[in-house]
Amino acid sequence: MTTAAELRKVSISDYVRMVTVVQPCREVVQAEQNTIAMTPDAQQSLWNALNATPKLTKAQRDLGDTMRGEE
Repeated sequence: MTTAAELRKVSISDYVRMVTVVQPCREVVQAEQNTIAMTPDAQQSLWNALNATPKLTKAQRDLGDTMRGEE
């Protein structure tokens, strides 16, 4: 935070106020628009989780067999 405040040429307390005011405003706009904003890292993590092939448990495999009539 110190470096960020120095780069903006403000005190640390002013920097914290600047940053903490912006985020709630973004969240209100997102809520009104029914959108979610994520950082690039969060987007990548979500994509990786959604793209990964799930590992089924034995109970899930057994259920699939039963539903296909392969008991």
